[in-house]
Amino acid sequence: MARPSMRKEIVEAALEQFHARGFNAAGVKDITDRAGVPKGSFYNHFESKEALAIVALEEYGLTRRLQDLADPGVEPLTRIRRHFEFFRDEILGYGITRGCLLGNFGAEIADHNEAIRGAVRAGFEAWGTALASAIREAQQAGAVRADLDPEATARFILSAWEGALLLARTDRSAGAFDTFFAVTFGTLLV
Repeated sequence: MARPSMRKEIVEAALEQFHARGFNAAGVKDITDRAGVPKGSFYNHFESKEALAIVALEEYGLTRRLQDLADPGVEPLTRIRRHFEFFRDEILGYGITRGCLLGNFGAEIADHNEAIRGAVRAGFEAWGTALASAIREAQQAGAVRADLDPEATARFILSAWEGALLLARTDRSAGAFDTFFAVTFGTLLV
């Protein structure tokens, strides 16, 4: 019988390997070595590396602090800013060598694997929904222009964020984050 903790160890190792190296560069053996489990045990828990990637994406989504965007104890615009500040600080903590796993997978393999593309899309949809809700609350509080469509604005902000991540990684500089914050919170969400 498969050991449940072993499955968790494999998922955690996969999340780390996928985030650090990408889907294609992270082999099953790399993942099982990092998890400290025999390679053969991988298939007791997962049908394929693609199936593991989908679970890893779901697990990654749980770490994205979407619930913070709905915290009624914090003003909506402050929630949104803190949300992206957390991600910026996380990326800076990695030395600007990692991006968002959703964006990474979207760029690397979404064109080649329909199941993973669907998981990436679902992750972005959940994020966009949470962000749009916070934008709508900020509008109701009078902190954000009422003429903005919350859903379209959320998608735009997510696109801008993913682009900022790409530029920051390319430049190995936080300059793209500075631009993201200046335009998002100084021009768009006013």
